[in-house]
Amino acid sequence: MSSALITGASRGLGLALARELAGRGWELIIDARGKEELGTVAARLGTGVTAIAGDVADPGHRRELAEAVDRIGSLDLLVNNASVLGPSPLPGLDRYPIDQLERVLRINTVAPLALAQLLLPNVRAASGTIVNITSDAAVEPYEGWGGYGSSKAALDQLSNILGAEQSDIRVYAFDPGDMRTTMHQEAYPGEDISDRPEPETVVPALLRLLEEAPPSGRYRAGDLPVAGRVTS
Repeated sequence: MSSALITGASRGLGLALARELAGRGWELIIDARGKEELGTVAARLGTGVTAIAGDVADPGHRRELAEAVDRIGSLDLLVNNASVLGPSPLPGLDRYPIDQLERVLRINTVAPLALAQLLLPNVRAASGTIVNITSDAAVEPYEGWGGYGSSKAALDQLSNILGAEQSDIRVYAFDPGDMRTTMHQEAYPGEDISDRPEPETVVPALLRLLEEAPPSGRYRAGDLPVAGRVTS
């Protein structure tokens, strides 16, 4: 049985991916900050799902996740999906609160690497894959996205170098593109974002990436077309 740890799995892309993998019989460990919401998700996903609520920026919580993985043994897939947007509405960098920037970097950049460090032996044992969810804000100069975008740009480079250093596994930075998520709505409070695609529409592209297993690197969902999915 294949196994995966997905952070930020109570909503958005993390939830959509967890649903798909659970339906395929994967053993899952899922994480999110909201205990009640995560528990509801785990109950709906059914057997073979372990839910551990907490903040990935907390070293103690990361150790809990690693202990759960150790009980399984090897780990086929680590998906670092948990992220925070930062202040909303999005402020310019000239007035971006530094304490908030530090928090965004801790969660979006430092925590994925810290978790990968803990779980590398398990991923290596499965000749597995690490997927760090990135964003087009990492490479495009969108006004207001300086905090979030810089955290994802740093995550991109960490992914690139980790992939170069760990030749026995695959490390991907995966850019899903715009999605209709709570985070995206927080970025544009009061605006209608119903034209953005649902996270479920992105999962086939991520699954294609995992199944085809190209070399480590950065990949965009829009460059991984699948049957029945319209890409922009």
